Amino acid sequence: MNAIPNIDRVSEQLFSHLVSGERRAARDLVDSLYGAGIAPETISKDLFWPLLESISMMYRKDQITTLSHHFATRLLRMLVDQAQARYAMAPARNRRIALFCGPNETEELAGQVVADLLEADGYTVTFAGGGVANDEIREEIGQREPDVLLLFASSAKDAPFIRELIDTIRERGAHEGMQIVVGGGIFNRAPGLDEEIGADLSASSPRDLLEKLVASTPVRNARWAQGSARVRRVA
Repeated sequence: MNAIPNIDRVSEQLFSHLVSGERRAARDLVDSLYGAGIAPETISKDLFWPLLESISMMYRKDQITTLSHHFATRLLRMLVDQAQARYAMAPARNRRIALFCGPNETEELAGQVVADLLEADGYTVTFAGGGVANDEIREEIGQREPDVLLLFASSAKDAPFIRELIDTIRERGAHEGMQIVVGGGIFNRAPGLDEEIGADLSASSPRDLLEKLVASTPVRNARWAQGSARVRRVA
């Protein structure tokens, strides 16, 4: 797939359109990339995702206003939806993924980007978004028996809930063959947190996630076999 030419300049231009709420200018810029033969999957992975992370970080640090954040996330969601409609669908991999994320707008959008790309890559995906209680998640995975439980989170506030969910799954000895995968901002900012809470894999981006899922063996993980004693608490 072709790379996006002048990616830094294009990213700066789109960021300006996003935080200013310039809908037509943003659409025209992205349409020009499609017209240049850039694959929509590449645009989502190399342009939309880094911009979403930057917008989330800047808002968290009070470097952009609430208005700019709302402009950017709503407009970016529109662009993500339009990109997804253009994805080329790969043959089925016969692997099921249950995806959940944190409750805020940025995390929901990140989860959507990931869900769309996974589905295009041949996985069967259910995506419930954020705000789902752990007992409901456990009931859901008990009914559907997914091959992968994927938890995306950008906020540090999400980590204790993810830890509790993983601890309960491990301690009950349930879903032995299910991989637990985490990703998103908090796991990028805190190296080793994925191991601390007992996850099997951690991904820093959709591209990283897709590569690691293909490379990983879909069998019981060694961390699971070693039992809940290996699952350490995060202070």
